[in-house]
This record gives sequence, C-alpha cells and structure tokens, in this order.
Amino acid sequence: MSDRGTSNHSEMTGFVLVGFRVGPELHLLLFLLFVLIYAVILLGNVGMMTLIMIDPRLNTPMYFFLGNLSFIDLFYSSVIAPKAMTNFWSESKSISFAGCVAQLFLFALFIVTEGFLLAAMAYDRFLAICNPLLYSVQMSTRLCAQLVAGSYFCGCVSSVLQTSMTFTSSFCASRAIDHFYCDTRPLQRLSCSDLFVQKVVSFSLSGLIILPTVFVIIVSYLYIVSTVLRMRSTEGRKKAFSTCSSHLGVVGVLYGAVFFMYLTPDRYPELSKMASLCYSLVTPMLNPLIYSLRNKDVKEALRKLLEKKRMIL
Repeated sequence: MSDRGTSNHSEMTGFVLVGFRVGPELHLLLFLLFVLIYAVILLGNVGMMTLIMIDPRLNTPMYFFLGNLSFIDLFYSSVIAPKAMTNFWSESKSISFAGCVAQLFLFALFIVTEGFLLAAMAYDRFLAICNPLLYSVQMSTRLCAQLVAGSYFCGCVSSVLQTSMTFTSSFCASRAIDHFYCDTRPLQRLSCSDLFVQKVVSFSLSGLIILPTVFVIIVSYLYIVSTVLRMRSTEGRKKAFSTCSSHLGVVGVLYGAVFFMYLTPDRYPELSKMASLCYSLVTPMLNPLIYSLRNKDVKEALRKLLEKKRMIL
C-alpha cells in the first residue's frame, strides 16, 4: 500500500519547480533579469537567422551552420525561460508531469544537438583554412545537410534515452524539484528507485557525446593553428584567427558551463542552478553577439539592412 502511495510518478499530478532560493524582494530583480536576457536572445538569434536568409553573401556553409546554431539557441532557451519567468509570480510553481517530460526531452535534444553542431563547425573551419582549394568541393551542400541532420539525430537518440530512463523511475512523495526547470539530476533526487544502472548509462551517454565532439574540436584546431602559423601573410593570419576565435568563444562558454555543472557536487544545488543558467540562457544570449561583433560579413550585412530600412522610411 505504501509503495503505491509514494511512487507512480507522483500519481501523474506533476511537480513543483522550487527555483532560486532567494527572498521575495529579489523575485522582481530576477524576473527582470530573465526578461532582459530572453529579450536579447530573441532579438539576437532571430536577427541572425534573418540576416543569413536575406543576404546572398552569407549563403555559405559557415553561415548555414551558424543559422542552425541560432535556431537551436532560440528554441532551447524558449523551453526554459517562459516557464521560469511565470514561476517567479506563481504561488504554486507547478509544472504538469507531461510538461516536465516535454521540457526535459526538448532541452536535452537541443543541448546535445548544439554540441555536435559545434563539432561540425570546427570541422568546417578546418577544411576552410587547411584545405582552401578543395573546400567548396569537400564541404558540399549535401555534406552540410548531413552534418546538421546527424547532429539532430544524435540529439534525438540521446534525449529519448535520457528522458525514458528518468521518467520510468518511481518518484517518492515529494514533488519539489530543486531547480528552475526539469533536469535529470534534480529529478534523480526525488527517485525512490535504485539509480545505479541509470547513472552508469547516463555517464556512458555523456561520454559518448562529449568525448567525440571535444576530440573533433581539439584536433581541428590543432591543425588550424599549425596551418595559420605557417601563413606568410599577416592579414591572412588575422582573418583566420578572427573567424576561429568566435567559434572558440562559443565552445568555451557552453562546455565550461556544462563541465562546471556536472562536476559540481550534488550537495550544492545552488551552484548547479547558476551553471545551468549560464548554458541554458546566457550562452544563447552571447552566441549571436560573439559572432556579430567579431564578424565583418555579419556587420556589413546588418549595416546594409539598416540602410535599406532608412531609405524605405
């Protein structure tokens, strides 16, 4: 009788998102911060996708990947931010069981897809800088589409496994998730099941995602640095490093926050929340800024678009 009372996925009634453990006087400040960050995410990523679609000069593999990166950033932040902002003013702070499943599934899908996409972008830069004469042949439209589709496929497989493992566990009477969205680690704290197998599979899955993507990025940039240092032209070296530094900045912010979160001991949930905030909202906000501020093509496309609008007005 007690087993039935303490499991069955909290009797399918849903969960409570505890959020940040701060006083009520800071709720308004946090709400305004989330609104500001989310507004910049919407403006930056929608703007980046619009520029890439309307400017013919940005019709290249690099910007095809960048457009997909903006799409991913826009959608996985949208999985988190609206519900988090609503809960600042909600007394119940509840999320339905189906809503929690959907949030975990979509976030896991997009965040893993982004990791593989960043590896594909590193490979693209490797071909562009190390094999410039063969670049247009090697990085064909078909290969670009395959790399992006493969990234989404890996994200989907990982998300299905992670979500199914998490929600086939039995949950105890407590429904309070000590986080501002549904994530694997805080949900595991509510589980009454033996999580040994789940944690082994989850750790193995993380290794299969992180190790290949980090390996591709590191090897690609070792070749890139070696090639750039052999360039005689100072202008060529500057252009190559400028292009690559934007990508490295994005990789550093995302992987730095992810590693910090998963290396933080489980007894410090507030630190995990701060790391989660970095890669769920701060990273999608910074990505379009990093690429637009350090990219001459993007700045030129934006300048021409603004000039056209002024002429129309």
